[in-house]
Amino acid sequence: MKEYKLESLIYYSKMFANKEHIIEKSTKDIQEKLNELASKGYRLVSTDATDFGIAVYFYLYFEKEV
Repeated sequence: MKEYKLESLIYYSKMFANKEHIIEKSTKDIQEKLNELASKGYRLVSTDATDFGIAVYFYLYFEKEV
């Protein structure tokens, strides 16, 4: 049997930040989330991202055998 987990991360655009600020911050945060859940036996099976106004939403889908 498999157990599934969804993690969502939200980043907001900052008007006066450099144009790469979302990718720089999200890369660090996503790697931390991957490391955290991998240590608990989860593996990343899918991702998705969408934007809404000034926000970018990242969705990380994980699964593990239980």
